[in-house]
Amino acid sequence: MTEFTLFGLTQDTGKQKAIFGIFLILYLTTLLRNSLIVVTIKTSQTLGNPKYFFLFYLSFADACFSTTTVPRLIVDILSQKKTISYKECMIQTFAVHFFDCVEMFVLILMIFDHYVAICKPLQYTTIKSQILDVGGKCTILTIITDAFFSHQTASGYLQSTLHSE
Repeated sequence: MTEFTLFGLTQDTGKQKAIFGIFLILYLTTLLRNSLIVVTIKTSQTLGNPKYFFLFYLSFADACFSTTTVPRLIVDILSQKKTISYKECMIQTFAVHFFDCVEMFVLILMIFDHYVAICKPLQYTTIKSQILDVGGKCTILTIITDAFFSHQTASGYLQSTLHSE
């Protein structure tokens, strides 16, 4: 099997154009809003606390996640040849899994941060200073993230290898 045939949502050309417009508007809105959040957090001097640090990565991951599937969907809605090669499908599947896991990981870290801020408000700055080094980089979070990404890359490679046989 070298390619998959995509049947789409409908065969009616009028409905296809409407679906194309709806998905294009939603995709561009998603990219615009996430890009605005990323740019605002990166350029602002006052948005340096952990909440915005996590929001930055959550917005970035969401933009990447939606970019892995929606452009192909938008193109295939109006094209006559609705096929995707096996390699493209596996890359798209890997990217969807990867960015979905990144979003879940960032959300878990946000939950931990909010837990400490709510349940241990007097110790929050002490705990936060243990996690953050002087330069503002999250050293523990970076180590965890690196381990997480290397695990995801290895498991994605293993999954694609197992499914290719």
